[in-house]
Amino acid sequence: MAEFKSGFGAIIGRTNVGKSTLINSLVGEKVAIMTNKPQTTRTAIRAIVNRPNSQIIFIDTPGIHKPKTKLGETMLETAFGSVTEVDFVLFLIEATSSGIGKGDRIILEKIKEAKKKTILVINKIDLIKKEKLLELISMYSREYNFSAVVPISALKNDKTNILLDEIEKLLKPGPAYYDIDEYTDQTMRQLAEEVIREKALKLLDDEVPHGLYVEIEKMESRLNKNDEEIYDIEATIYCLRNSHKGIIIGKNGEMLKRIGTYARQDLEKMLGTKINLKTWVKVRQDWQDQDSIVKKFKFNN
Repeated sequence: MAEFKSGFGAIIGRTNVGKSTLINSLVGEKVAIMTNKPQTTRTAIRAIVNRPNSQIIFIDTPGIHKPKTKLGETMLETAFGSVTEVDFVLFLIEATSSGIGKGDRIILEKIKEAKKKTILVINKIDLIKKEKLLELISMYSREYNFSAVVPISALKNDKTNILLDEIEKLLKPGPAYYDIDEYTDQTMRQLAEEVIREKALKLLDDEVPHGLYVEIEKMESRLNKNDEEIYDIEATIYCLRNSHKGIIIGKNGEMLKRIGTYARQDLEKMLGTKINLKTWVKVRQDWQDQDSIVKKFKFNN
């Protein structure tokens, strides 16, 4: 029988290249929230893939961007900090790239510094012709000696098994760090906060999302009159301005109601239990620069 192997890997890339889509596709469960807005992931989320002879723990990191607040600086620190702490790196780029842009160049330099085993993952291959793909592979291969180059479509779940096979080759013999039925190290509270934020990101205008922060104030389990388990969850959505608060609540509370309904439906599927969700909106103008909040997004190994 083959020796059991395990290891930790960081998924790193620019904002909006599909890191969260990839991680959910590899795990087969919703672990990271997905939107079409950049910088959706703020923390280093651990996601676990259990295979017959291995356990792979992925760290989905915030996208590389130019920071403007303490939160932005912490997100960047989290992304780059994770590269030095793992066994391997997945460097995710877009197949539609015409060259090596500034953001990808910065990531490449960090990978070179860390000297980590790195797989170049080229996402969204369904959007380009084969000749373009070969050009991209050649361009990046001149920059670094990648352990493997794997073109995929994370959205269509295409070639992700090939990627897992390549990762398994890089692992060393080791134990299973998590139970085989676990797929994330996030607590139920963290999952709930992230799902509510995801729904708000998807439904709100462009000027609001990056000023949003969700905090679960209460999360308690009880039995209803039919002896079914139900979770009472109370959440506060913090925003930066009064004008944002009005947009989040919406006319007659309709927008907040929609956010809550979509979040509750998702959480009931994820947690396999009924949810009673109540949400409020408050203005906290400086939360992105408050140490007590920002420290929640730091990478902990």
